[in-house]
Amino acid sequence: MEKRFKVRVNESFEYEFTTEEIAALDARATTSSTYHVLKDSRSFEAQILKSNFLQREYEVKINSSTYKIEISNELDLLIKEMGLSIRASQVINNIKAPMPGLILDVNVKEGEKVKEGDYLLVLEAMKMENSLTAPRDGIVKSVTVKVGQTVEKNQLLIEMDDPAEGNE
Repeated sequence: MEKRFKVRVNESFEYEFTTEEIAALDARATTSSTYHVLKDSRSFEAQILKSNFLQREYEVKINSSTYKIEISNELDLLIKEMGLSIRASQVINNIKAPMPGLILDVNVKEGEKVKEGDYLLVLEAMKMENSLTAPRDGIVKSVTVKVGQTVEKNQLLIEMDDPAEGNE
């Protein structure tokens, strides 16, 4: 069975792609975050301005226009179709590295209050900068990494507490 992806652009337009359609796209990397794309004999320059790997959210500049892109995979689509929500069923206390990489920036410190979506740190992996954000409101219990440190996949980066449990 072929995998499918749903792409939402600027919270307005939705498109579906299969892995076959993505593989057939004529795209070449010109730098670590810039690509040259040919589609229907038209040339485009695409640049990834921001990426949130865990939330699958990206900000992409194509030619001179900027777009907010959200990508859903088959599991995301199935969960939505079933009317379920992963976020409602779990509380995330540990932020772990989604892949091996290098810590470029740490934006929080122990004891700091964070809101869902706040930028916690930047991880460089595969020549791309990935901003890891807070999965929920909380208090930073501990930061186990520092700028310049190399991390392995699933390595603990930040521990969080519930806002009610932490020191106010």
